[in-house]
Amino acid sequence: MAMSAITISIVATVFLLLYRLSRIGQRPKGYPPGPPTLPLIGNLHQMPNKQGHLQFQKWAEEYGPIYSLILGTQVMIVLSSDQAIKDLLDKRSNIYSSRPETYLGNIVSGGYRMLLMEYGETWRMIRKVVHNSLNIKAARTYVPYQDLENKAMLLAMLEQPASFIDHIKRYSNSLTTQMLFGFRTISTDDPRLKQLFHGFEKFSEVTGSASAALLDVFPILRYLPDVLLPMRRYSKELHRKEYDLYVGHYLETKRKLREGKAKPCFCVDLVRAQEELGFSDGIAAYVSGSLLEAGSDTTSATLVGFMQAMILFPGVPKAAQAELDRVCGDRLPDLNDLPDLPYIRGCMKESMRWMPTAILGIPHAVIRDDDYMGYKIPKGAAVMWNVWAIHNDPKRHADPRRFDPNRWAHDSQTSAEAAMNSDASKRDHFLFGAGRRLCQGMHIADRSLFLAISRMLWAFDFERAVDEETKKEIVPDMGDLIPDNGLLVQPRPFRAIVKPRSEWKASRVREEWSKMTKLLDNNQQWETVPEGLIWRDYEPVDAPAKT
Repeated sequence: MAMSAITISIVATVFLLLYRLSRIGQRPKGYPPGPPTLPLIGNLHQMPNKQGHLQFQKWAEEYGPIYSLILGTQVMIVLSSDQAIKDLLDKRSNIYSSRPETYLGNIVSGGYRMLLMEYGETWRMIRKVVHNSLNIKAARTYVPYQDLENKAMLLAMLEQPASFIDHIKRYSNSLTTQMLFGFRTISTDDPRLKQLFHGFEKFSEVTGSASAALLDVFPILRYLPDVLLPMRRYSKELHRKEYDLYVGHYLETKRKLREGKAKPCFCVDLVRAQEELGFSDGIAAYVSGSLLEAGSDTTSATLVGFMQAMILFPGVPKAAQAELDRVCGDRLPDLNDLPDLPYIRGCMKESMRWMPTAILGIPHAVIRDDDYMGYKIPKGAAVMWNVWAIHNDPKRHADPRRFDPNRWAHDSQTSAEAAMNSDASKRDHFLFGAGRRLCQGMHIADRSLFLAISRMLWAFDFERAVDEETKKEIVPDMGDLIPDNGLLVQPRPFRAIVKPRSEWKASRVREEWSKMTKLLDNNQQWETVPEGLIWRDYEPVDAPAKT
């Protein structure tokens, strides 16, 4: 009898396991629709190896504004309309602000990267620290940095026009290193600049890889040794390099601040927050390092996309230059001109719509069961906001692959105002996220983009390069993005002719930079704190209190 009971128990257990295995990969009743699944793997076999945004767009056209993908043991809910994003990620942000587990991404990040961090006390603490230094009031004070770095970029384009992509990267990176660490990046050959962009590109490749997907949806594979998981071994190597870079930046700045030798910067607030709250140097380094990535990569990638659009749509720069000549005449545009330059503002908005760097967004995760449009959204599901599909919805934007600043002729909203608009259809782009994960540096990004776009168009003409052998124009492929299937993308480097619109404008660029050099020391760093900077009244950490 005892043996019979044991046998029955074993058989029942086996059948239960088989039943549960048979359910893996199936789309449960009540979930949003989606492509047909296979046992165990679900839709995993249909996930594209490259240009994933195009496949996600096709599924949106077939299955509508909300669909689901069953990826082994995981569920992904894909939001492909502005209203769905408003309803869930914005209005229900209290349950839609976490992140799904990203195994390899967190190995690269050491668990410190705010971008991938789950919603909780640590994330909220970091967000508060960041908000204090990047809010709309603080953003206005960074204009001296933006003005100087922009003029440095113009001079570099004048002197080395073929390297315009490198100059754009230095511009965005140097602006960010000043705000965060108090020093300028003065050369495109700076090894720290090269390491940052290379490392972040590889991070994006890792998180978008097939290996990352398999390890997320079948966690049992994580028990395999590194010799059978080369991507995990590579992720550990990336983390070591990344950690050394970010901790090096932070500790060097921390030391200089304590000695009273550093220029005021975001790390002033970060060091004080660390002393008050007691978090580690690793967390502090990745807070500043993550902001360095965001400020450097997103702005530069958007500007590279803008440059490509000027080459592909030559009528746009001509119309923009006509507006600039009418409003600004012989002087460089500045931020006060923004209200009078609607076409330039349209170029900014269209750049972020036409070439969104976070092409499929960064997935959120829902922390409890929810319902939407009659569908069930299960606790723990990844929730992706389908940026590319929304930006290229012909019902939202006619002829979406045409770069047309006139789409925004009557839209004077900033990125923040558009993101907060109660009418979802009035949001211009989804580059900066949604809900509580909305990028806090978008006020700074808007200004950096305006200065770069307006002044490059004021000073330069952009033409297609010509192949030396065939004598034919080289036309960049707007669909050729790098990495092929990464978390964040940008156009593959392309050739273009950048030349001053006139010798007078070239001399004016040199003259403007000459004025800037008077503010710098022999090492091309700020001689004194720029007027109006948020940390102007800064005192070194540990300075004696005033009596």
